[in-house]
Amino acid sequence: MIKQGFIADSSLSFSPSRATYPAKFSASPPPPPLLPPPPPPNETTHSNPTLFDMMSDEHNREPRKKSHARVAQILTEFKNGVVYGHSLGPSDVKLTVVGRDGYKVTMDVHRKVLSEKSRFFMEKMNPRREKGVSHMVEISECDDVEIYVETVVLMYCDDLKKKLIGENVIKILALLKVSSAISFDEGVMSCLEHLEAVPWSVDEEDIVVSCLEELHLPDDSVTLILQRVSSAPSTSSTRTDDIFLKLLTGVLQAKDDKARREMKALIFKLLREEADHDVSKDTLYGLCHRCLTSLVLCLSEVTTQMNDPGRDRGALMGEIAREADNMLWMVDILIEKKMCDEFVKLWSDQRELANLHSKIPTMYRHEISKITAQICVGIGKGRILVNRETRFAVLDTWLEALYDDFGWMRRLSSRSLDRKVVEDGLSQTILTLSLRQQQVILMKWFDRFLSSGDDCPNVQRAFEVWWRRAFVRQVLAEPDASQLQITLYD
Repeated sequence: MIKQGFIADSSLSFSPSRATYPAKFSASPPPPPLLPPPPPPNETTHSNPTLFDMMSDEHNREPRKKSHARVAQILTEFKNGVVYGHSLGPSDVKLTVVGRDGYKVTMDVHRKVLSEKSRFFMEKMNPRREKGVSHMVEISECDDVEIYVETVVLMYCDDLKKKLIGENVIKILALLKVSSAISFDEGVMSCLEHLEAVPWSVDEEDIVVSCLEELHLPDDSVTLILQRVSSAPSTSSTRTDDIFLKLLTGVLQAKDDKARREMKALIFKLLREEADHDVSKDTLYGLCHRCLTSLVLCLSEVTTQMNDPGRDRGALMGEIAREADNMLWMVDILIEKKMCDEFVKLWSDQRELANLHSKIPTMYRHEISKITAQICVGIGKGRILVNRETRFAVLDTWLEALYDDFGWMRRLSSRSLDRKVVEDGLSQTILTLSLRQQQVILMKWFDRFLSSGDDCPNVQRAFEVWWRRAFVRQVLAEPDASQLQITLYD
C-alpha cells in the first residue's frame, strides 16, 4: 500500500504476486505458512507441544533468524552510507517490505533514486506532494524480504556489475526476478551479464534456463546466455554426425592406451544418453568396415611374421588385441543403438578372417572371440534381432573358434569377461534355432565339453532344454515309448 500524507491511494499498491519467484530461486529458505489463529480465551487446549514439534519449529526458525540478521546488517550499512558513496540529502520516501510470514522491514529511501532506476516506481509515485510530507510505500506478501531489500539497495550502487561479483547463481536469479518485477532495468541487465560470465553447476543449469524462460525477457538479452546450453537451430544432423565421426575415429586411433580406455567409456556413456541426435547408421557401419579391414590386415601380417625371430611376439599380441577391442567396442555401440542386426550377418560372412584366426596361436587371437561372445549375449537377451539362418551362420563360422579360445578368455579376461553371462547368451542363442540345428550344435558341444571341461563354455542348460524338447515331449505325445527312435544328424 502506498500512501501520500494520510490519504490512501489504492492505485499505488504493489503486490509481488504479479512476478513472484519460486522457492528454488530464493537466497534463503522460504518462510513457513502463517500459523493458525489462537483459540478464543474461553477455549482451552489439552495438547502440549512434543519435543519433535519444538525441534521442527526451531529448525524453521533458524533460517529466518539468519535472514533477519542479514537484513538488519544490510539496513545498517545502507543507513551509514557504506553501500552507496554519495549523499542525496534527507530521504523523502518510507518503503516498507512485508513478508508472507508477517516479517516487516521499513527503510528510508529517496524518491529520485527509485523513480530514476525503476519504471514501476516512476509511474506509481506522484511527483507532486505537500511539503514536508513523505511518501509511504508498502510492498506486501513478499516471498523473500531480504531479496527485495537488497534489490532496492542495489539501485544506489554506482557500479552494480562490480557489486554482484562473488554472488552465487541462485542469488543472482532471485535478484533478477525482483528486478524484472519492479522494472529495474539496470538490475536486470547486470544480473544477465553476471549469468553469462560465470560457470554453472549441473543442477543450476536447469534452474537458469527455467527462470529465463519464465521471465519472458527480450530475446536478444538472453540469447547469449542460452547459447551455452542449446545449439543454434541451423545445426544440421550432418554436422552432428561429423562430430560423432571425429570422436569415434579419434578413440579408435588413439595412441595412449590409458587415455583410449577412458575415452571409450566416456563416449559410450554419452552415446547411451543422447537421444536428440542419433549417430547415423552409415557412420557406424563405415567405422565397422574400417575395423574389420584393419583386423584382417593385422592377422595377415601376424601370420607372416610369427616365425620371424626379430619380431616381438608381445607386440604382435598387442596389435591383435587392440584391433579386436576396437571391433568389440563398435559392436557394443551397435547393440546399444539397436543397429546390430546387419553386423551379425557381416560377422557370419567373415570366412577369410576365421581362416586366418585358426592359423594363429590361441594366446594371440583369443580377444577376437569376445566379439562372437558379445553377439551371442545380445541375441540371447533379445537385443539383437536377426533371422534363424543368420543366427545359425554366425555360430557355424565362429563357434569352434570360441570353444578353442574360451580357456584363454576365461583366464586372461576374468575381470572383463563374465563367464555366466556368455554361457547364458550362448545357450539362449542355440535354443532359438530349429531342433535339428540345436541337435547338430549340442552334440558337438557334448563331445567338446567332455574333453575340455572348464576350458569350454558350459551350455548344459541349453542341452537339457533341447533334450526335453526333442524326446520328453514326444514320449508324452506317444504313449508307446518303446517305438521312439533317436536319430542323430551329422
